[in-house]
Amino acid sequence: MTKKELLQRVGEHGTPLFILDHKTIRDNYRIFKKHLPRVQCYYAVKANSHPEIIKTLFDEGSSFDVASYNEFIQVYETIRHFKEKDQEFFIWDKIIFSNTIKDRDTLRKIKRYRPLVTYDNRDEVRKIREFCPTAGLVLRLKVPDTGSQVEMSSKFGAEPGDAQSLIRQAYDAGLVVEGLSFHVGSQCTHFDNYTAALAITSDVFHEARKKGHALNIVDIGGGFPVPYDAQVPKFEKLARLLNAEFERLFPDDIEIIAEPGRFIVATTATLVSEIIGKARRDGKVFYHINDGVYHTFSGVVYDHWVPNFHSLKRGKQEVCAVVGPTCDSFDKITLSVNLPGNLKIGDYLVTDNIGAYSTASSTKFNGFDGAKIIHQY
Repeated sequence: MTKKELLQRVGEHGTPLFILDHKTIRDNYRIFKKHLPRVQCYYAVKANSHPEIIKTLFDEGSSFDVASYNEFIQVYETIRHFKEKDQEFFIWDKIIFSNTIKDRDTLRKIKRYRPLVTYDNRDEVRKIREFCPTAGLVLRLKVPDTGSQVEMSSKFGAEPGDAQSLIRQAYDAGLVVEGLSFHVGSQCTHFDNYTAALAITSDVFHEARKKGHALNIVDIGGGFPVPYDAQVPKFEKLARLLNAEFERLFPDDIEIIAEPGRFIVATTATLVSEIIGKARRDGKVFYHINDGVYHTFSGVVYDHWVPNFHSLKRGKQEVCAVVGPTCDSFDKITLSVNLPGNLKIGDYLVTDNIGAYSTASSTKFNGFDGAKIIHQY
């Protein structure tokens, strides 16, 4: 978007302003499908759950990965007008509850839909059997996640050595295990993680089939790299690796699914914030803006995201700090970013690639509202 267009939007809507580009959402989805043609895309709603994003992806034919009943309802709104039988088929065919721990009330509510759900421990098997015995189960495995921006293995995943007993326990409880899943960590730039995870999954998969358990799903999770900077390895390179490993390790008759979230929405949004204060502290310029880590920049805290800023005005660059509007000293977005040192109160800063894990975890701390969200189609 040009400077003129950004200023026009700001003139119409004020700041902070979160501009969401649905063309880029569609492009990212189609790139994913093009390079991984064998993989069904289940968009991870947690990355950005805005209803308009869900609608755009629904229209593209996406499936959905949800972690809670509320996320499920957000997807359900897109099919509310379907006949009941068609609703049930969509939920059965196109939604996975990928949170390995589900509360009892959620399981009761989704029982009627015969949902696909993940698990990674014995107590979850007992809970599913009692409250949602209609579910199809996917066993999540613990796999390497070294170097990923957000690691997962310390909280989720069964040890591969325990996998066969967990599958057998589910079958003994009268449940059906449909497949295996893993997650190599969010924003994975070490592709060896995927290679190792697929090898682990393949061993468990083939051993289970030998024991008579007809597994037919492999869920490769998320973690697909977003080009935040030039050092991030290309998704296309990863896709070639994955396609070769699918062919080498798994039979053609299985379904392969994935749960991209960041990959679909990270590059789709631009934030315009306004400088509301300026001070020089210990020789460094501090720009106070009307957004911060409790709001759209929450990804700095929860997602280990490195924020980016650029100015719509020129000037001599120097190392500056950018901090948020709240009275909490924790609300520092960055203490080291190159910006013109001559910016004034009322000038604007622009942040790109802020579509994932930003507004999704925004709060109303200190009484400040989050950014206004507008859409480009």
